[in-house]
Amino acid sequence: MLCGGSRASVHLWDHRHPPRLGAKVLRKSSFMLRPCSAISQQRIKSSFRSHCKTPRKIPAPLDCFSQGDDHPELSAEGLSPVAGGIVALGKFDALHIGHRELAIQAARIGTPYLLSFVGLAEVLGWKPRAPIVAKCDRKRVLSSWASYCGNIAPVEFEIEFASVRHLNPQQFVEKLSRELRVCGVVAGENYRFGYRASGDASELVRLCKDFGISAYIINSVMDKNQVSVNTEEEDSKSKERGQVSSTRVRHALAAGDVRYVTELLGRPHRVISRTRTQDITSKRGRISLQTSSLLNLPPGNGVYKACSLIVGDKHPISCKVIVDTSNLYIETEEERFHNSDESQEFQLLGIEFG
Repeated sequence: MLCGGSRASVHLWDHRHPPRLGAKVLRKSSFMLRPCSAISQQRIKSSFRSHCKTPRKIPAPLDCFSQGDDHPELSAEGLSPVAGGIVALGKFDALHIGHRELAIQAARIGTPYLLSFVGLAEVLGWKPRAPIVAKCDRKRVLSSWASYCGNIAPVEFEIEFASVRHLNPQQFVEKLSRELRVCGVVAGENYRFGYRASGDASELVRLCKDFGISAYIINSVMDKNQVSVNTEEEDSKSKERGQVSSTRVRHALAAGDVRYVTELLGRPHRVISRTRTQDITSKRGRISLQTSSLLNLPPGNGVYKACSLIVGDKHPISCKVIVDTSNLYIETEEERFHNSDESQEFQLLGIEFG
């Protein structure tokens, strides 16, 4: 039995998941990790049961082709859906391997959640842009992380950015503790929070200690390719030092380097198309889709071999994909694809690159 958080990070590493890609726990809230006496064991166990969730398997990998609720429900007691959980903090646009490492660390401590903010672009006046991962495909990606997280699929919990934008660092941590009732947080070493990003990782650790929740700070997952990225975007203040980032994923997609994208994401990039059935044209093994039907960001214009077409829960179909400014063409020698189901007004198609 262990008490509190710790600076002795080695005790939190699971032998089944050794530290990978340079990511490790740097520091935590100042409670020391030590064996507990029999009396304190009982007290900690009682407190843990009343506030912190124990890890549990989360069933049902959901994806764009499955029906399911988009948001966790309130518990019977009216608690926050993340109450008692360990929350990973960050901007989770790409759901890349750096984000996955945060989820891995959260799962080693308790029930893992990702805390995402929605509506940033509208509030901050950013130019609209396609997401890297289609909204309806995020649960599938998180479910694929279960094998890294002790067979627990992290759950994403969304907060409207407008509701927290003006909170200073202390008010933000107070919200995590008293309103959302999280048991602990995990963040990267470059994490910024609070109004005008005024708080850093060190302040997060200090404030979490003040409010009685654990804080775990981990090293950034570095890009082994060390490709230089000129960040002139919203997250340019993140002091990009070569770590894996959503910005790098976007640049790699724009360059059409899908192999590099796969390395950054830890999986093939999947593009989702939602299109009217009558607008899908298929002739002699060539399927034509308008790029306006895509729900997330495709790679740059070019020809991509060794791709896969996913239709519902059917086995993926090998294909070649051609992307241009207005259209996406899928060429396959297999005859299994057909769009003769006129009863469905729309169809969802998945295209995996690489």
